[in-house]
Parts: sequence; C-alpha cells; structure tokens
Amino acid sequence: MKLTKKSHSCVRLEKDGRTLVLDPGGFSEEDAALGADAILVTHEHPDHFDEFRLRAAMEDNPAARIWTLKSVAEKISSAFPGRVHTVGHGDTFTAAGFEVQVHGELHAVIHPDLPRITNVGFLVDGGKVFHPGDAFTVPGHRVETLMLPVMAPWSKISEVIDYVREVRPQRAYDIHDAYLTDLARPIYDRQIGQLGGSEHLRLTAGDSAEV
Repeated sequence: MKLTKKSHSCVRLEKDGRTLVLDPGGFSEEDAALGADAILVTHEHPDHFDEFRLRAAMEDNPAARIWTLKSVAEKISSAFPGRVHTVGHGDTFTAAGFEVQVHGELHAVIHPDLPRITNVGFLVDGGKVFHPGDAFTVPGHRVETLMLPVMAPWSKISEVIDYVREVRPQRAYDIHDAYLTDLARPIYDRQIGQLGGSEHLRLTAGDSAEV
C-alpha cells in the first residue's frame, strides 16, 4: 500500500489502482481529495472536513463515496444522494477495496468548559494503517502504521508519547502537524523517537512511503 502525506491531517492511500483519502480538511491542499475513489472524514472541525474539497472530489469522480459520522454526513449528504454513508464506533465496511473498521466516539478534551464533539478513527486493512482523527483512541487491535496527531490544542507531548506506547505500532508517522514549527520539530522528533518505543517517522507533504 502506498501512503502519501498531504498537509496537516490528510492522508492518501493507494492500492490496486484505487485511492482512499482521509480527512481532506481546510489546511490541506485544494486538490487533496481529487482522484479519490473513497473519502473518510473523522469529524466536523474545518481542519479535517472541508466541504469545498469534498464537493470537488465527488464531482470529479461520480463513483466516489464518502464514509463519515453523522455530524459531517448531515452537512453534505443532500448534495450527493446515496453516496454519503454514516458510520460509528464498531462499524465495518469496504471502501474502494479497502477494509475499514471504525473506532472511537468522542473528540479529545480541548477544555472542560467546551462540549466534546463526536470523532471516529479508521483502521484500514486489518491494522495496516490507523488514523484516529482528533483523539488518542486505542483500537485494541494490532497496528502497523499509526498516523500520529503530533501537535494540537488538545494535547501535550507527554500524552503523544504515551499514546504511541499504548498503541504500540510498528511505526508512527506524524499528522496534525500544521501547527508544528520547524524550530520545534527536532524536539518532537527526538523525544517521541526516544521515548515512544516505536519507530517514529515524518513525511513532508507530498512525500510517500510503502506501508
């Protein structure tokens, strides 16, 4: 499977000539979802869900489908009848030839005074890749490649490290990194790499790896 990192939390997976895109939000490239056969969206925050990008992808490929939670589906399903599927924790489905399991229910706590919204994570092809969205969801399943939300308003580095330790993936690739400056990256790379217990890797937006 080919994994291509796009800006922030957007990831493209390619296998057998088909493409799955996760979280093409407002911080990603405008064409981040173009060419997708299937799109997964973890939650409604604009850095993960961007209606313009989804509409462009759905219009570009009339066979494309979206799988997401209710709060996102409600915003776009009327524009694409029958092509937007609502999923939640515990669901399994096949999207463009990729086997997907849904894990998690709530976004991480940003502040106790703010209500928590829903958030789901997607485990692809039996643990080949896990994208948790904005949460430290542990899928309770073997994970080869963890897409690691490395920096967010709702986390600190000790929590990121402990999350890697708990999931115990073979490797962790940074996502949710638009807030991380070049000045801070070496610190995060060193501490997560030394303390996380798994191989810690980073791709520049547009770069790819085989997973």
